[in-house]
Amino acid sequence: MTADLRVVPGQAGKDPGAAARQLLQQNYLFAGLPDALLDSLAAHAQWRACRRGEPIFSQGDEGDALYGVVSGRVRISTMSPEGREVFLNIMEPGDTFGEIAVIDGLPRTAGAVALDASTLIVIKRNEFLAVVEREPRLAMHLLRLFCQRVRWTSDLVEESSFLFGPARLAKRLLVLAALHGTAGPDGMELAISQSELAQFLNMSRQLVNQQLQEWRAKGWVSLGRARIIVRDAEALGREAGASANPER
Repeated sequence: MTADLRVVPGQAGKDPGAAARQLLQQNYLFAGLPDALLDSLAAHAQWRACRRGEPIFSQGDEGDALYGVVSGRVRISTMSPEGREVFLNIMEPGDTFGEIAVIDGLPRTAGAVALDASTLIVIKRNEFLAVVEREPRLAMHLLRLFCQRVRWTSDLVEESSFLFGPARLAKRLLVLAALHGTAGPDGMELAISQSELAQFLNMSRQLVNQQLQEWRAKGWVSLGRARIIVRDAEALGREAGASANPER
């Protein structure tokens, strides 16, 4: 599946380079790079509009482009050998994704789906690599990103290997709330369903629901339709770090 570029509603006639420049400037990966370098990247940007639920690319596809989220949200996920979808991350406005396959030229290691109607900027692989080859500072920024991804993956492996049900759920809920939550009067509100949370952890929805109900009874969380509010992060933090022993 190659990048499917379409006219973005409300953006016809507008230069995607301006949106790309702003996104790159604010993105932690590209922040601090010289203006001329950012302009070189942004000059190659194109628009892509995605409907809610629309696949952007699939696991195994050619890594033909780098993507940045201008508006909306994108879910990154992979398929287990048993054919079960495992959620890896949620990308929000200002985030970039798809860079690993763009750099190494190998098939996509995960798939991406628009969680909401989304506007993306797209930079094709050959154009992106041409700038990387000219700019060693950009190459160093990419190395920092890959180091962060290795740490993220190691953290997920550690969770799966050493943390058991309640601790895994508590830790992942806190991480997602910190990255994607919205502060409200009752705590950090996270726009995620229990089914999606279960898929993040590769656990059954029934087990996730059972644990969340226990925490709701204790006042640690509140539950709504496709919403979870973290009311007591300290209590969840204690749960997450209590023990790696299921017989504690």
